[in-house]
Amino acid sequence: MSRSAERVLASQSLMDVGKSTWRDYYEVTKPGINKSNLLATFTGFWLASGFQHFDFLNLLWTLLGTALVIAGGCVLNNFYDRDIDPKMNRTETRAVPEGRIKPMVALWYGIFLSLAGFIVLGVLVNAASAFLGFVGFFVYVMIYTMWLKRTSVWNTVVGGVSGAVPPMIGWVAVTERIDLTAWALFLVLFMWQPPHFFALAMRRVEEYRAAGIPMLPVIKGFAETKIQMLLFALLLLPSSLLLFFTGASGWVYLTAATILGVVYIILSIKGFYAKDDIAWAKMMFIYSLIYLMGILLVMVIDKGITSFY
Repeated sequence: MSRSAERVLASQSLMDVGKSTWRDYYEVTKPGINKSNLLATFTGFWLASGFQHFDFLNLLWTLLGTALVIAGGCVLNNFYDRDIDPKMNRTETRAVPEGRIKPMVALWYGIFLSLAGFIVLGVLVNAASAFLGFVGFFVYVMIYTMWLKRTSVWNTVVGGVSGAVPPMIGWVAVTERIDLTAWALFLVLFMWQPPHFFALAMRRVEEYRAAGIPMLPVIKGFAETKIQMLLFALLLLPSSLLLFFTGASGWVYLTAATILGVVYIILSIKGFYAKDDIAWAKMMFIYSLIYLMGILLVMVIDKGITSFY
């Protein structure tokens, strides 16, 4: 192949990389994260309303506002992490580091989505939901992304505050108050996140090391990470049962939450005897997703049963 032909192909490749599509603008909002958080938001809303006080329009504005705030935060995370994303396999093809979306476009896109979310929550839902949305946004963007992610092994623990806010938003959208049940919902999601993300960090430990991100298994090793995963699994069980004692959930939930929590603890203990740490971490990561979907689904089903009768 002639040099001129090679130059043409190279320039064409650069042009292709620079082209953005609607899917790039969708993916940069991290839709997977958004969907799971919206499920948690709906769960909090449903627990507060049930059939008797269900307001579809209020739910619609709550989900829309929450989705916009989360999407905006995720876009700003993509903007800020554009220097380290190319160093990790799971993030190297994101639109911002590859140049399909320019950094300044991503910055203003994230700001616009976030502000739109705050306005929807504050004007069309209530002030409490907007306040919680801001807290989650601030922790995720300012505390986690711009500070702790690159400086501390406890980045995902503190950052877990943002992931635990969505069910609280759903609850206060109906009740307009941050009460004991709201904090119980917070604790379930907060205690769930460290073992979930520690399992992911174990699987991707070399990628995080190459990117210079001080995840717990990178700095402290697998043994300490397993101890922390077990600790949070132990804390998760009683935290999840608080919803029964606040009266937000019934016996169906109590039984299922106990089973899901005990299984999580047993699997965590097995990690100390695992011959293949990466295979065990993969299994823990998968179960963490099963646990989250299971616990939220049981909350919804239990509330449906109790509110119907």
